[in-house]
Amino acid sequence: MNSKQNNNRNRAQGVVYSTNPDYRYASREVPEKATLPPQQQDLRVMLDKKLKGNKKATLVTGFVGSEKDLADLAKQLKNLCAAGGSSADGEILVQGDSRQKIMDFLIKKGYKAKFSGG
Repeated sequence: MNSKQNNNRNRAQGVVYSTNPDYRYASREVPEKATLPPQQQDLRVMLDKKLKGNKKATLVTGFVGSEKDLADLAKQLKNLCAAGGSSADGEILVQGDSRQKIMDFLIKKGYKAKFSGG
């Protein structure tokens, strides 16, 4: 079975065929969270030292919004710091100790941000 057929079957939730022309298939898709404006975001900026090989990374937590908006903010932060990183589950990880740069950038963009941790 190809993936397209599998996706259609998953969306139908057990209903394969209906003769009712007004029948609406219920989907399992979870609606995406609406992104809060920057003034309502409560972000925490901290240093993460639990990485492999004693590497340090800056972690930004507390983002509430869609994965696309999180990825856009992560891209801006990674470009600002000229470093790699990742974003998932409301967290942004930027390689290296760039807490002050990131904090200044977030405040300039209107986010409520605080340092957290040691």
